[in-house]
Amino acid sequence: MYLIVGLGNPGSKYEKTRHNVGFVTVDVLAGQLGIKVNKLKFKSLIGEGNIGSEKVVLIKPQTYMNLSGEAVMQAINFYKPDHDKIFVIYDDIDLDVGRLRIRKKGSGGTHNGMRNIIYLTGFDDFPRFRIGVSKPKNGQDLASFVTSGFNKDEIKPLCEAIDNAADAIVLAIKEDIDKAMNKYNV
Repeated sequence: MYLIVGLGNPGSKYEKTRHNVGFVTVDVLAGQLGIKVNKLKFKSLIGEGNIGSEKVVLIKPQTYMNLSGEAVMQAINFYKPDHDKIFVIYDDIDLDVGRLRIRKKGSGGTHNGMRNIIYLTGFDDFPRFRIGVSKPKNGQDLASFVTSGFNKDEIKPLCEAIDNAADAIVLAIKEDIDKAMNKYNV
């Protein structure tokens, strides 16, 4: 059984922002799999279904980004998955828009949501799917930048990265995460 966690901020104010690419990826994956992510549980919106023969739980924490670990911990405590079956999808300012980077483990870097998850769980050996949203330019405040939308030129590469992340998750579950990394870490 896999937990697939997309990080973001709840509410319509944040729907189309850089910080919500994790939520959007979960929505795309849910659409592909015919899963409704609409049950409120573990301080999250969740939906359950299958990828191949594996049960999956799609999770969108409703705690706001910086407290994502609270929701993730509740789901982990309930389902008790192996660490390598907890997939976290989030925005990464250190990658250009449209880039996807998959890693089996690692630090939270500068991402407060990931840092909170690692702090509260006490481990960092779980796969992460990082979607590039670029860095702020011209001295723009980071918090304002990640809660802002994308410009017209960024939409196509962003949508491709989100689709690739959803496809990579399916490949990682059906076959192997190494295959997903080899195919999508371009």
